[in-house]
Amino acid sequence: MQKITKLFIGASIILATISCSNSNKEATETTAPTGTDQPVVGQSGVQDDVSAKNVVQVAIGSKDHTTLVAAVKAAELVDVLSNAGPFTVFAPTNAAFDKLPPGTVDGLLKPEQKENLQDILQYHVSVGVYQTDALTDGKTIGQVNGGNIKITNKDGKIMINDKATIIATVQATNGVIHVIDEVLLPSK
Repeated sequence: MQKITKLFIGASIILATISCSNSNKEATETTAPTGTDQPVVGQSGVQDDVSAKNVVQVAIGSKDHTTLVAAVKAAELVDVLSNAGPFTVFAPTNAAFDKLPPGTVDGLLKPEQKENLQDILQYHVSVGVYQTDALTDGKTIGQVNGGNIKITNKDGKIMINDKATIIATVQATNGVIHVIDEVLLPSK
């Protein structure tokens, strides 16, 4: 009887090992959703076409945020913003980026400007969810880069740093996106 029990336990261990080995192989063979042969790394590599979208997926799906998406990718912040959060993202439109001096965006997208680009993009993100009703006049909110933004309410419009106006708000699974009409630049 002991031999049968040992044989059964041994067989169970072997089957479990093979099963785990096959699962790990399948997990490591996943490729990036872009169709490249690059392995998926981080939260952004999770494919889910059924659930509601996170802040990155919402931005990717917006024709008005292609510049922001390119910047987030160049700054290597896609995985961070794809995580659980919660985040409040102040998302400048393409038209907002177009207001910057000529060559600014192209310069920031260069690899040697990655730290500056990260600083600017992180100035657009708060940890926590700030719905529009929480954006009260005079409120100061700490940003991921260590800076602060100031909220003002003028003529029924919510403004950030007396410059950018919130023109739309979109809910995401890991936070909220406030679409803005200006790029926020951290003070030096």
